[in-house]
Amino acid sequence: MPRRATFAAFRKDAAYFGLLAVETAAATALFWVMFPLFRQMIMRIGEPLQVSRLVELGIVLATLILHCAYWARYRWVAVAPPVHSPFLGHLVQFAGRSSFFFGGALFSVLFFRHVPELAGLPSLGQALARGLIVLWVLFALFCYSLELDRLGKAIEEPPKQA
Repeated sequence: MPRRATFAAFRKDAAYFGLLAVETAAATALFWVMFPLFRQMIMRIGEPLQVSRLVELGIVLATLILHCAYWARYRWVAVAPPVHSPFLGHLVQFAGRSSFFFGGALFSVLFFRHVPELAGLPSLGQALARGLIVLWVLFALFCYSLELDRLGKAIEEPPKQA
């Protein structure tokens, strides 16, 4: 009987860390693809951004993968702390909050600095579609930061006594 309990625990831990790895890979891909766009926006305030369809597809795909992994983990797999350490828990929570700095900076540059300076605004349909995609990406990054925050809090907690 203990062997089954151990195997079941291993499967749950493997599912959790597998989904977390997928989330982390998707978030990393988003940062990797979007950072050059962010720099371009900063360097060319008010100029329309020329983004290739391949880059747009990469952003949408990475965001979709991040959401799918996050919501699957949230719905079906419990957080599985690998160790219990207040210091390591704080570091994981810091990483989670730091991961959202970029999303906040992107949002700020785009909505408060870049868009008002545009000489020619896109059509209402284009603006709405792109605005919804930006919000969807920001929400994905927010969900990822929550995931790391939950893991950090679970790592901080002392082990439960059996």
